[in-house]
Amino acid sequence: MRGEFSRTGPLTDINSYPAWAKQLVQATDENKMRVVNHELFRMMKDDMLSQQALRNFLLAGWPVIEQFPQYMAVNLCKVRYGRSSGENQARRYLLHNIRVEQNHADHWIDWAVISGVKLDDLLSESTPVESLALSHSCWHSCERDSLATSMAATNFAIEGATGEWSSLVCSSDAYEKSFDEAVRKKAMRWLKVHAIYDDTHPWEALEIICTLIGTEAEPSYVGLLQRRIEQSYQYMSMSLDRCLLN
Repeated sequence: MRGEFSRTGPLTDINSYPAWAKQLVQATDENKMRVVNHELFRMMKDDMLSQQALRNFLLAGWPVIEQFPQYMAVNLCKVRYGRSSGENQARRYLLHNIRVEQNHADHWIDWAVISGVKLDDLLSESTPVESLALSHSCWHSCERDSLATSMAATNFAIEGATGEWSSLVCSSDAYEKSFDEAVRKKAMRWLKVHAIYDDTHPWEALEIICTLIGTEAEPSYVGLLQRRIEQSYQYMSMSLDRCLLN
């Protein structure tokens, strides 16, 4: 670590972070926005998404939803309590959010089943390779990369883009009203949690990443972080493109 980092400004203000982190976020923003503004989410927001495309999406997203607590468990194994303030922060964050992500998996199942996807189909492991690429990339990063790098690829990149596209979908009530009122709250819980309550998770991850690395970072390492973050966004986009094919 070069130059100890301790955040003093607001958590969700990019100016509270080192210059290298600000540049990293700016450099990867274009790829993130391709995910956030994807046609699939715009159609979902307006309740114009076909039943087949919705089914494809719910099936394609499941591997990462199911495995996200496991990615964090792998990262937790890299942490030694008391070795650094960054690792102490990471330990608390990962321990807390493993349970949170398990609850999110339950909410996804509710959404899928209410939307007409059978649980057996969700668990059948028949996901197209375009969608499996993201889960494979996450496993590779969490098993091989440093703690900061793998958290950038998963907790920062994936959770960050997911919070933003969920907010987009929930910015209109058209999709919500497509569900019968008796099941509407249950069907929308996953989306609502990510659109409203979950929005600080990627910022908390960024704070941990910066605390682990410090106020200065080698350009080559920042380049690696950028590649890992952009890989996550690119695999998300590739999966979404596949979902729109019947």
